[in-house]
Amino acid sequence: MAYDQFTILKSTAVPMPIENVDTDQIIPARFLKATERKGFGDNLFRDWRYESDNTPKKDFVLNNPIYSGKILVGGKNFGSGSSREHAAWAIYDYGFRCVVSSFFADIFKNNSLNVGILPVTVSPAFLDKIFTAIEADPKAELVVDLSAQSITIAATGESESFDINSYKKHNLMNGYDDIDYLQAMKEEIKQFADKSIY
Repeated sequence: MAYDQFTILKSTAVPMPIENVDTDQIIPARFLKATERKGFGDNLFRDWRYESDNTPKKDFVLNNPIYSGKILVGGKNFGSGSSREHAAWAIYDYGFRCVVSSFFADIFKNNSLNVGILPVTVSPAFLDKIFTAIEADPKAELVVDLSAQSITIAATGESESFDINSYKKHNLMNGYDDIDYLQAMKEEIKQFADKSIY
């Protein structure tokens, strides 16, 4: 399945300064029965977003109309807990294309990269600056440049670089998953296979 190409993302952001957000909070286990990657966004942070009678909780950030955008800014240790890839599906399906934190659980980070979400790891100090900028202006924009591997607070120009695996970077910039990557190389694979035949 191909995903949106990720080159430069300039967007407002949704702040969630909560540490140790685990995958069961991102998508509760009772919503894992579906096998297609659709509809999970409806239940993103379900127990934090809704009361038991399905009315939205007014104090939860996703229910606050002043915040919007394709970037989710989380606290330290985002995506801990079980390895369910549904957590990444839910974030993508909701509309986020980038998650920023000072630390990601490894499995969640890899699952995100596999489904077209860019996890950007920044220093704790820069994360604080992002939260401060959004608090001062909910319409503050972040600029995430995958090619340059940088994230910038547009209003101040403050920037920080981030690391990413070169293979995953290539796939994100082309909108590929692993199968798309192989299909894009099918001629090279065929030529290699032909040379290998005795």
